[in-house]
Amino acid sequence: MAYVRYAGKARRSEGLSYVDPVLKKKADAMLTSSIKKPIKTWSRRCSIHPDWIGLTFSVHNGKTFIDVHITDDMINHKLGEFAPTRTWKGHSSNNKAADSKSAATSSPSKEVKKK
Repeated sequence: MAYVRYAGKARRSEGLSYVDPVLKKKADAMLTSSIKKPIKTWSRRCSIHPDWIGLTFSVHNGKTFIDVHITDDMINHKLGEFAPTRTWKGHSSNNKAADSKSAATSSPSKEVKKK
């Protein structure tokens, strides 16, 4: 990668993006072959190359591999952007006031007494 010195910090020069050489070799081999199976990778920082449109990558999210099918809108983005690492399950209802409010607003079941 080419870096440019600016204000004491190393920054990547414009127009250059990182493509993992091993991943590029695998993708080129997949483009020339007739077999189209997902390419397994741990390289989340790798930029998506325009030649890879139509390929499928299995990107590791820290626990499992997530299949990412490459389209033209994904060019120059990173592979890791399309394989989320965190799952959000919503807010917990540990607040007793919120629980009592929801219990009060729900319709109570009517009990029928037998004589």
